[in-house]
Amino acid sequence: MLRKLYDWVIAYSAKPSAPWALALVSFAESSVFPIPPDVLQVPMTLARPERAWRYALIATIASVLGGLVGYAIGALLYESVGKFLIDLYGYGQKADAFREAYDHYGHWVILLKGITPIPYKLVTITSGFAHYNIWWFLALSIITRGARFFLLAGLLHYFGPMAREFIEKRLGLVTFGLAAVVVLGFVVALYVM
Repeated sequence: MLRKLYDWVIAYSAKPSAPWALALVSFAESSVFPIPPDVLQVPMTLARPERAWRYALIATIASVLGGLVGYAIGALLYESVGKFLIDLYGYGQKADAFREAYDHYGHWVILLKGITPIPYKLVTITSGFAHYNIWWFLALSIITRGARFFLLAGLLHYFGPMAREFIEKRLGLVTFGLAAVVVLGFVVALYVM
């Protein structure tokens, strides 16, 4: 099953609609969706390494725009939508502590959590909820999301052929590792934030 899914994503990467799918996942991940855009960016970049930087730019722009939606959810709709999403991911009791952290370390919270596997939607929604300065939020989001996606693009561009061979030989192990990173991000956010 994993092999079919992987092969489908690799084949899909050649289609003109692939960048739109990456943009959609990147946008949604920053506000409501639990799956990180890496699951598309990695195979798309491995299939089309000459487009590594383009895919990173698409993921960055879409993620930042989605982050603005997450910010708006936190600022304008926290009691209805924002609280529901935070509770859905199991972080409801941490929201007030996270908001207090913004009073002292807001910029560091965005920079550090935006590049880690911690779900970025928690940062975006809580930034709006904390009424963190939207211009600083936007600037820091561009920096941190850009760093994450362009670093990944650089690694894949440089190590692409070796990475593709490794992934294709050990697809189950790689999938388990990616799932573990996503779960670890949720656990860290739940117990460290």
